[in-house]
Amino acid sequence: MNIPESLADIQEKIIKKEISLVQICQEYINRIKSSTSNAYIEVFEEEALSKAEKIQKKIIGNNFGLLAGIFVGLKDNICYKDHNLTASSKMLEGFKSLFSATAVEKILNEDAIILGRLNCDEFAMGSSNENSIYGPVKNPKDEKKVPGGSSGGSAAAVAEGLCNIALGSDTGGSIRQPASFCGVIGMKPSYGRISRNGLIAYGSSFDQIGVFSKTIQDANILIHVMSGSDEFDSTVSSQEPSNKEIQLPNKKFNFGIPDEYLKFEGLDIEIKNKLLSVIENLKEDGHKVEVLKFPFLKYLVPTYYVLTTAEASSNLARYDGAHFGFRSNNSEDINSTYENSRSEGFGIEVKRRIMLGNFVLSSGYYDAYFTKAQKVRRLIKTKTEEMLKNNDVLILPTAPSTAFNIGEIKDPIKMYLQDIFTVHANITGAPAISLPIGTHSNNLPFGIQLMANSFQENTLFEVSNLLIEKYLE
Repeated sequence: MNIPESLADIQEKIIKKEISLVQICQEYINRIKSSTSNAYIEVFEEEALSKAEKIQKKIIGNNFGLLAGIFVGLKDNICYKDHNLTASSKMLEGFKSLFSATAVEKILNEDAIILGRLNCDEFAMGSSNENSIYGPVKNPKDEKKVPGGSSGGSAAAVAEGLCNIALGSDTGGSIRQPASFCGVIGMKPSYGRISRNGLIAYGSSFDQIGVFSKTIQDANILIHVMSGSDEFDSTVSSQEPSNKEIQLPNKKFNFGIPDEYLKFEGLDIEIKNKLLSVIENLKEDGHKVEVLKFPFLKYLVPTYYVLTTAEASSNLARYDGAHFGFRSNNSEDINSTYENSRSEGFGIEVKRRIMLGNFVLSSGYYDAYFTKAQKVRRLIKTKTEEMLKNNDVLILPTAPSTAFNIGEIKDPIKMYLQDIFTVHANITGAPAISLPIGTHSNNLPFGIQLMANSFQENTLFEVSNLLIEKYLE
């Protein structure tokens, strides 16, 4: 059974009675059961089928929400009331959410159907989706390859056709990098655009819920629905949500490209050449492309990891075996409870980041690392705003390479450098999107990244729509 890729096509076929939501739901469930990618860790089969039947009637009766017909996979760090939630960690085994994330409530109110939970790196810490108690996710384009991380299960599920939308979280590229590796669209909105209430915290000043899709229109409407103020998150903007539909302005856009990104020595030559080809096509069609200077590229990853590990060490302090989370059976007193519970409950990457975070916050090192990183963050944000003053968007590579082999990268520093092009948007709080730009000679997909000023999602979607229609494969 062929399932239409876009929400509009699904709704049209249901209204014409060419297909039913129950049939689509069952097809997705069958695909998930036969999949070997390990993207899903739990499927809500009976619940999804029941809801599909109810929403089918609402569509036929012309009384349905904006997202009726959308089947969603949830990254396993986003709360869904009365459903399991583990952040792919032993620390939260057996835990059920007591409430739904605000973003989840909003999509449910518009008749979205949630199919199940998706695998991810433990507590969203990773760039390959190999750090999970459920085992690594395999890239559906080549199962020897990683799907990217930390939202690898979300990217793989959309790429493999196991749902038409997946929600993920993006702290330093955890939506855009896997989107690039799996050949789908991955959108991280502005910091504060979507409530973080119900998202398990990693780096609180960086985290954002975002979306994976195969069509730019579906990504747009999901961001529109999830946007808006929330009494449970004081960092959410009260600005009007992004447009429900993508506008098609009859204008030429201004693109900026930092020269340092193009000259990064680790950038794959085919990805670089494809990006340059797109830039030349834009120029030929009358769009302006300006080469910019950005002297902070080499500081992006260090700044990001100093600040996020500091925030992570604070956020994960609650999982101590006494207050919250897994409790070790090998404990005799309060000190051994803390030590053993955290040693046994957390994986190696999470423990590495907690230790690094504690170090940069410790007495004698706080000013040398954390305070300095905050100052550099401000410099990066100011320079980025300057670059976007006369440009609608920045056009960048998403990742320096295509997907690498599972188990290939052992060095944590080399793994952290996978995020070198994506952390920029998180450091500044800007919205960014990865679009599938083409296929490498190794038959793996790769993406192009666009970044705009904060709360300029409308511009980002307009430019994305232009690129997809005219310049991308």
